[in-house]
Amino acid sequence: MASEIGQSKKAWSVLIVSTLAFTVCFMVWMMFGVIGIPIRKMLNLNATQFGLLMATPVLTGSLIRVPLGIWTDRFGGRVVMAVLMAITVPAIWMMSYATAYWHFLTIGLFVGLAGGSFSVGTPYVARWFPKKRQGMAMGVYGAGNSGSAVNKFIAPVLLVAFGWTMVPQVYAAIMLGTLVLFLMFSHSDPTHLVSSQVSFKDQLKALKDPKVIKYCQYYSIVFGGYVALSLWMVQYYVGEFGLDIRVAALLAACFSLPGGVLRAFGGILSDKYGAHSVTWWVLWVSWICLFLLSYPQTDFTIMTINGPATYHMGLNVYLFTALMFLLGIAWAFGKASVFKYISDDYSHNIGAISGIVGLAGGLGGFVLPILFGALLDLTGIRSSAFMLMYGVVWVSLIWMYWTEVRKTELMGQNATNFSLQS
Repeated sequence: MASEIGQSKKAWSVLIVSTLAFTVCFMVWMMFGVIGIPIRKMLNLNATQFGLLMATPVLTGSLIRVPLGIWTDRFGGRVVMAVLMAITVPAIWMMSYATAYWHFLTIGLFVGLAGGSFSVGTPYVARWFPKKRQGMAMGVYGAGNSGSAVNKFIAPVLLVAFGWTMVPQVYAAIMLGTLVLFLMFSHSDPTHLVSSQVSFKDQLKALKDPKVIKYCQYYSIVFGGYVALSLWMVQYYVGEFGLDIRVAALLAACFSLPGGVLRAFGGILSDKYGAHSVTWWVLWVSWICLFLLSYPQTDFTIMTINGPATYHMGLNVYLFTALMFLLGIAWAFGKASVFKYISDDYSHNIGAISGIVGLAGGLGGFVLPILFGALLDLTGIRSSAFMLMYGVVWVSLIWMYWTEVRKTELMGQNATNFSLQS
């Protein structure tokens, strides 16, 4: 009995301190979402170059996820997370001394390593809890995505008071302090390690599994889209509605904050109702929100019996923010439900699979801001970013229908059991 209580205390200690570490890592990962705006003015960048600037850290954080997930299975989450955080501290500090576009891109690649922390912490915390509570554990840890919102609260204040160069210096200090706390309160359990006889090749064979590819597609929306829009929204508010950067960051946090914090609640819902049910409704809510967000500011003229009459259609800042808030909630639930799929189907290989799925989501977060910028340069329509996301959600809805929903019994004695075993 005493050993079970001690193990439970260790599990919660690991979960809390790991969530703190992930929150700080995500805050750093999203740094360009705010400081990128003055850097864009300083370097006179177009929308495509700006998209690449913001997306560069996301690239490294995505590509490193698969090896980090595998190393976590091999060596344990505590060691891998600590090393990862330590490596990023010098790169974050050096960001304040960058002056040329290539400086920011190069240093951003190293800062982006912080984004790989998700593939470390997910299997690390999940293995401390029984299977019936793993959705909750991964959801709580995933709430560290709220670091994106924390960035929007802290960075604008530092930027206005001291200039953008102060932001990476403060973030480097925060990362170092968090590393110390993590080492003090985290724990290791040798029984959580995958046998050393399992090779990289054996673990990567999961890429041939159609279910893994499908989960990658889902995650490229709920996480990749979340990352991309978190980076894009501050400058969107500034450009579309003419807001001050501090007000823009605050409103953008209305999307980022629920998109991170409520992931824990999404994990609980996924444990209760199943990954399939939650994901299905997440995609439909996303489809509706993105359809409305896609409509550009439009003036049109109609010839009436009294002459031409001009009308305006478009979302104002209040409706826009409300839709973004709802979208953030949906994607918070979706991020948790996708990883509930993984814990259900691949309980003995969570690290490698979460790394692969996390890679897909991260690559979505890398590619989408660049495409947002390219579409803006090409069309001049800011809402084209939402048009693109709307199309991507359509793909997932169709895919999910053909592989899962059409196999579900909608009437009869089994109709209530809507959660499928994939």
